Amino acid sequence: MLVDIVPVGNVPANVKRAASSALRSVYDCDVTINDAQSVPNGAYDADRNQYAAETFIQLAERIGRGEKNIAVTPHDLFYRRRNYVFGLAYLDGSGSVVSTYRLQTSSDGGFSNQSASDIFQDRVRKEIVHEIGHTYGLEHCDNNRCVMNFSPTVREVDIKEENLCGSCQRLVR
Repeated sequence: MLVDIVPVGNVPANVKRAASSALRSVYDCDVTINDAQSVPNGAYDADRNQYAAETFIQLAERIGRGEKNIAVTPHDLFYRRRNYVFGLAYLDGSGSVVSTYRLQTSSDGGFSNQSASDIFQDRVRKEIVHEIGHTYGLEHCDNNRCVMNFSPTVREVDIKEENLCGSCQRLVR
């Protein structure tokens, strides 16, 4: 299985490395990193001062070279009526997106003594693994330690682990 990371906008090298290593570690897949892309036309919503997540997924599906493709962007994303999303993927689809915008907040809920940089990279890794999990057909998991647990805030992201629980892992294999 090949997963292609599609950077959209100015995505730092450390974010691309974190995403790539997490995907290889959890899904044992091949990972490539595509050329940086511009924000898709029509993605920006001036009323919200945010970008529509679906347009980034469509870009990843169109540009990506993998069976699974994930756009990664520093831009703030929304989906339908939600105030924001860390990422979005369609179940069993080929495209997905993760935004690093809200993963950079300073609060980690008091769970670690890690640096802000390490906390940020952990969050990126978890959200990348989470969204690609949806493309593998995984739904949200009730286990709050599983990476597939729904995480509406960074506090919940920080609580969960980077890996799939046993139940979710069996569904992927």
